[in-house]
Amino acid sequence: MKIFKRVLLLTSVTIMTMIIINYPKLNIISGYSAKNTCSSVFLANRSLAFTDATDNNFSPINIASDQTDLREQSATASTLGLLTRKAIYREGLGSVLITKDFDPLKTILVPKRMAPNDTVAYPYGNAPQVDTVFNNVDYEMLDQKISSIFNDVNKTRAVVAIYKNQIIAEKYAEGFDKDSKILGWSMTKSVLSTVFGIMQHLGKINVMDKAPVAAWQNDDRKEITIHNLLQMNSGLEWDENYEEISDVTKMLFLEEDMTKTQIQKPLVSLPNSAWNYSSGTSNLLSGILREQLGSQQAYLDFWYHELIDKIGMSSMIIETDLTGHYVGSSYAWATPRDWGKLGLLYLHRGNWNGLQLFNPRWTDYITEPAPNSNGSYGAHFWLNANGKFKDLPRNMFYADGYQGQFVFVIPDKQLVLVRMGLDKFDINDFLKDIIKSIHD
Repeated sequence: MKIFKRVLLLTSVTIMTMIIINYPKLNIISGYSAKNTCSSVFLANRSLAFTDATDNNFSPINIASDQTDLREQSATASTLGLLTRKAIYREGLGSVLITKDFDPLKTILVPKRMAPNDTVAYPYGNAPQVDTVFNNVDYEMLDQKISSIFNDVNKTRAVVAIYKNQIIAEKYAEGFDKDSKILGWSMTKSVLSTVFGIMQHLGKINVMDKAPVAAWQNDDRKEITIHNLLQMNSGLEWDENYEEISDVTKMLFLEEDMTKTQIQKPLVSLPNSAWNYSSGTSNLLSGILREQLGSQQAYLDFWYHELIDKIGMSSMIIETDLTGHYVGSSYAWATPRDWGKLGLLYLHRGNWNGLQLFNPRWTDYITEPAPNSNGSYGAHFWLNANGKFKDLPRNMFYADGYQGQFVFVIPDKQLVLVRMGLDKFDINDFLKDIIKSIHD
């Protein structure tokens, strides 16, 4: 009997020790599942069953149990019955993880949106495009190549190919269509960068100025420029690891104000001397925009009035954190067609149907390789300047998000290609054949 009690005590102590050690991880697992479920169901209009079977069905997220409250527009996730997190949906602001002291009756500001243009043909509006057949496009080869990445391995959800402003190929997985909003994850960083380009064009900011961060003014961090932040060359400490408890996972699933996490980090190298990819940096930049624009309403409106709605990305929603800051690192949702409009804006060097949103030189700026990035990164855009993709043009650049979200801009072919999915694919092989299908 004594032996049994000792074994039981030892087992209980072991279990409690494991719970204590893994508690932070359970917090993040529940947070991810609750937030993703809430956005998927109430922002993207998918069912809970579909979300659990597709978006939340990977380890370790799949150990959480999800529930939704349709009346309250909320989602809860419990990990092994030990830790429960809750997210709520707010019209215009998306979903957010809430804390115990959250006041659902508190008045919150929301962005004022412009009405969609449903009378002008895509891409400048949302009406059907005029059918155009290009004699130099091998449509059969194009369609075959696109179909090749719709499988259980790549888990592609959507591909849209846009050539000379015309959709020349488009395909969706079961459960998705042209009106499906899909999370771009870190493609949001490229939206954020574009807002800075517009601010620069309007004379509201100079990216070469020192970053206006009060907490840095009494130490060496005061030398960091906005330019350094856009190029991920600030020299600040940051751990961008999605497989472990890290700076990025704690920021996205534990913090109420995501703009402060990077601010609190020390320098580990001099500014502009070491490249380090950081979602915390992107959210810090979002906070800088809030301060530069003067008021919360102006901040909320600017992204839509001067970019998103102006180029007709009417489906796009950028979610905010609990303090009202846009999560510029990760949380933009839009249809694949609207993601394509962002690529077209850069293909046309900031000109949108005759309206110049940013200086054409901003395209040169965001595609200038950041020092120490080995030619792979510009200003919140990814590059092929180092020939990583050996069969693709060196001047190709792209927005890139977690699980294989991409907007590729290929100037040499006047081509934009959007791919959304849940897993990676062979980019070089895929785009090489896409490019071959368009004859010069």
